[in-house]
Amino acid sequence: MRIVFTKHAEDKFSVLRKYGVLISRRKVIETVESPELVDHSRRPLVIFQSVLNKSHVLRVVCRRTIDGVLIITFYPGKKSQYDEKK
Repeated sequence: MRIVFTKHAEDKFSVLRKYGVLISRRKVIETVESPELVDHSRRPLVIFQSVLNKSHVLRVVCRRTIDGVLIITFYPGKKSQYDEKK
């Protein structure tokens, strides 16, 4: 599967770093390849989710393409806020 980051998604790494939130490119890709939860509530977008730590999850907003996935953005969120999303 081909995974491509938009410019916004690429820039997000440095934006989060400014706030002390370190998320690796590898973690974002792993979340897309092996999500713990997939949220289809924002179709045509798909949100892949994985655990970051005890209290936070990583949410990766994507659009499926013919040959893979386009990562639009990603963000950390409180686990309690997204536990019920399916």
